Amino acid sequence: MDRIVTVGRRKASVARVILSEGGTGKFIVNKREFANYFPIDLDRLKILAPFRVNELSNNNFDIQVNVNGGGSTGQAEAVRLGIARALEKVNEEYRPPMKAAGFMTRDARVVERKKYGKKKARKSSQFSKR
Repeated sequence: MDRIVTVGRRKASVARVILSEGGTGKFIVNKREFANYFPIDLDRLKILAPFRVNELSNNNFDIQVNVNGGGSTGQAEAVRLGIARALEKVNEEYRPPMKAAGFMTRDARVVERKKYGKKKARKSSQFSKR
């Protein structure tokens, strides 16, 4: 049983994914059950998307994830990138469909920092001519 370790990042979230081939479909996230850690259906669909694109069953793999930082969406997309990178290491033929679906690219968009003299990153106080 091979163990593949990969990292996925998104916004402020970092996910360390350990994928084991020939498993029983066990999916643990931060020592909790997958469905328990990600209660929102959309997040679960995002995470399992690399398996759907390659027409694989996640029951053939044991997945253990350690994820921290950010919110639920950022964490879900970080886990998705980690799983996509791990599946690529399992078999190179899985890469083209995942690349076409946009799962192999690290989304570099992060929150812009707040600037001094402004209320938020870009929001200013109202300008008064007189």
